[in-house]
Amino acid sequence: MADDILTLSDATFDETIAGADTPVLVDFWAEWCGPCKMIAPTLAEIASEQRGKLAIGKLNVDDNPDTARRFDVMSIPTLLVFKDGQQVKRLVGAKGKGQLLQDLAEFIA
Repeated sequence: MADDILTLSDATFDETIAGADTPVLVDFWAEWCGPCKMIAPTLAEIASEQRGKLAIGKLNVDDNPDTARRFDVMSIPTLLVFKDGQQVKRLVGAKGKGQLLQDLAEFIA
């Protein structure tokens, strides 16, 4: 299941987002963040279930501060949705699977 999640970095972010043929949900997270750990299994489930419709990537803000700063990520978890290389949605905070799927419905229809 973990192989459904893209691991992003400052070095690979732009190329991965620009080259994606589906919308990409990027989870800005950190190792020490409790809510980030809480939503990780949910994101893995969604990545597996929505394969081909929605890609999910994770970017560790401690290891990749430049990208986090560029998108004004002030609190984590912050989930940004990119479509055609552009940010189209921002979700802040941990949410349950049902709420996340509802928030993402326009991208996975």
